[in-house]
This record gives sequence, structure tokens and C-alpha cells, in this order.
Amino acid sequence: MHIIHAIKRFVKATIPPLFFLLLTAYFVKNTFDGDHGLKSYHIQQEQMIRAQQSQQDAISEQAAWERRVKGLKENALDADLLDERTRVMLSYSNQEEIIIPYKTNEHLY
Repeated sequence: MHIIHAIKRFVKATIPPLFFLLLTAYFVKNTFDGDHGLKSYHIQQEQMIRAQQSQQDAISEQAAWERRVKGLKENALDADLLDERTRVMLSYSNQEEIIIPYKTNEHLY
């Protein structure tokens, strides 16, 4: 009887602290590894930095395209530059022009 009483006292003395120790370990583990933990926070910060960089790239690309579109308006078009670019892109030339051939990998534009 004395042994059973000692076992009960041992269980009552160890189970609650063990339970709270395991509960504390669970919360500490989730603080670092959980869905909202520190590792997840750092990963989200890196993703946000990449997303902001992508946004800045998209804004600058949009501005470049807007400049190109504005350059296509009739009053902004330079006829000489348009003629030169058309000849290069379509490989057109005049009989009086001097043609300098380039290697296949060395393009002028």
C-alpha cells in the first residue's frame, strides 16, 4: 500500500510540470518553425523584397513602353530615323548605298 501511495505522489508531482514543459516546448518550437514563426517571417520578408523589385522593374518597363508609344505619334516621328531603322530591319538598301556586311552574330542593332 505504501508503494502505491508513493507512485501516486510521484505521478502527481511529475505529470503537471512535464505537461507544462511540453506545452512550453511546443510554443517555443512554433515560435521558430511554425506558419507564423521567425523562419516564415524571414521568408516572407525576402519574398516581399523580390516582389517590390519586380514591381519596380514593371514600372520602369511600362515607362519605357510609354516613351516608345509617344515616339510613334505622327508629330514626334523622325523620318530619317524611321527610314534607317526600316532599312536595317528589312534588309533594304538603295543601289547607291555602300553595304558593309557583318558576321551572323555581330548585329548593328
